[in-house]
Amino acid sequence: MRRVLLRLFALLLAAVVLLSGAALWWLDAPLRLAPAPGNQALDLEIEPGTMGRELAQVVISSGVQTQASWLYAWFRLSGQARQIRAGSYEISPGTTPRKLLRMLVRGEEALKSVTLPEGWTFAQVRGALEKAEQLRPDSRGLSAEEIMARIGRPGLHPEGRFFPDTYTYAKGSSDLALLERAARAMDKRLETAWAQRLPGTPLKNAQEALILASIVEKETGKPSDRAMIGGVFSNRLRSGMRLQTDPTVIYGLGDAFDGDLRKRDLLADTPYNTYTRAGLPPTPIAMPGRAALLAAVQPAPTNAVYFVARGDGSSQFSATLDEHNRAVNKYIRGK
Repeated sequence: MRRVLLRLFALLLAAVVLLSGAALWWLDAPLRLAPAPGNQALDLEIEPGTMGRELAQVVISSGVQTQASWLYAWFRLSGQARQIRAGSYEISPGTTPRKLLRMLVRGEEALKSVTLPEGWTFAQVRGALEKAEQLRPDSRGLSAEEIMARIGRPGLHPEGRFFPDTYTYAKGSSDLALLERAARAMDKRLETAWAQRLPGTPLKNAQEALILASIVEKETGKPSDRAMIGGVFSNRLRSGMRLQTDPTVIYGLGDAFDGDLRKRDLLADTPYNTYTRAGLPPTPIAMPGRAALLAAVQPAPTNAVYFVARGDGSSQFSATLDEHNRAVNKYIRGK
């Protein structure tokens, strides 16, 4: 009898060892994934409140080819089942059960990104968000006014109010949430820049700084010229000269601009025509970056009130009209 019990115990011990070894092997073996057309990784969406067997089944339904009961047991025995976070994930080839649990507990969501370049208009931003991969288009069909209200800025003109940068987001996130982040980023950058303004600036407030920065952004061909361009426009504002900057005229023309700015366009009065109206336009004309914001509030000390493009991205600055006319003849007319 004793020998029988010893044999049974030995068999049981061997079975436990084999099962333990198999379990350890399974934990560190890559999970088999169902084929995913066009993309080797599988998308996994975990909704808030998904727990236990349901959670294991969601993983299986995403295309992971293993037993749901094994996953459920692993999640439970790890002691981390309640720490798994809701979100959007990608399960890549080579992912093991151990790595999968770690990813879900850490909340390592699959992130996408969209870049909003410096100098873009709000219309261009909306176009980019519309095309952004797996970004939920909650702003589709909304007017600019409705969008600004939805992101907590009712009555505020949207142009220039979003900071140009690359923004990451979880798949399925709202484009309105991304716009709100970009707006907060611009608020912060603008506040910081305005606090660093030089004494004697002709700008009355941060809003004017944002408007001037947007013009500097659109006029700058070479980054090293930004502060000088800011200096030219500051000098013009200070002396009462009109800014006479083409980008504001183009912005005011809107869809009527066909790519060729004509003399009649410069004479057509709009709130954004800085050839016919003194001072700054009523709103920004694009998204300025940090360098343009600083150039607006910390312009280079200069006597220049004119500048013209040299054709290589840089600008020629002049303090008098005669100097400017000579520069125009040289760089524009080729005389």
